[in-house]
Amino acid sequence: MNILNPDYNWHHQLSLALAEHKIECHFFLEQEFQLVQVGKSLIVNMVELNNQFQPGDLIKLQENYQQKNSKLIHLWEDVWLSRPDQVLSRIKSLLGQNTRIHGRKTKASKITKPLADAFLNENHLQGPVSSRYKIGLFEKENLVAVATFSALRKMNHGENYRSAELIRFAVKAGYSITGGLSKLITYFAENHQPNDVMTYADRDWSAGEAYLTLGFMQTTTLEPQIYSLDENLNRRLKKDNQFSAKEVFNTGSLKFILKF
Repeated sequence: MNILNPDYNWHHQLSLALAEHKIECHFFLEQEFQLVQVGKSLIVNMVELNNQFQPGDLIKLQENYQQKNSKLIHLWEDVWLSRPDQVLSRIKSLLGQNTRIHGRKTKASKITKPLADAFLNENHLQGPVSSRYKIGLFEKENLVAVATFSALRKMNHGENYRSAELIRFAVKAGYSITGGLSKLITYFAENHQPNDVMTYADRDWSAGEAYLTLGFMQTTTLEPQIYSLDENLNRRLKKDNQFSAKEVFNTGSLKFILKF
């Protein structure tokens, strides 16, 4: 990929896309990092596919900005090139620029796998993955949010203790739903009676603030993971001793648990 060619200059592409949404941005360098301030409250670290970073470098940068009460996210080149609409939607959400809907004006119900997959492919940065339960949130006839959950798993906490994982949660681009995630989890809990729901926050993008607000407890910090990229820029978790022409990594995940 020749980044000197304007057609492939993803920094320029991001700048133009933000301008189309009337979002101000300012690019600057900090040591070896290429950063952009987006709006007044967000810093984006633009990570090239060809880089010499280690996960700890990105974690330290993020922690430095946290100490300044600033939110910094890591945007990898492959994520922007493969899912630019979803990236823009997430940035607008972080800036608080979405249309807000109150959860009490919505209704939760089960939805089909094709409907859930289509919605997540359009509105989630990582797209759909396998799940047991799919629940949608509707404003009248309009599907505005989707949550997917695993099957219930027996745990060692007690004879009948069962846990489920919240695997995906996404809101329709351009919208924020006050109490939406809470409503979806409540619907799932009432219908399936888990003792807890656990989930993960991708540290590249989130510190799990929404989960903490809902009463989740952070229990574990998971190590960064390495992924192989295919020719379509799809990420696959790298297997031991697997050779890949192009590899990327994340900064790990935070595990959260909500007990009922």
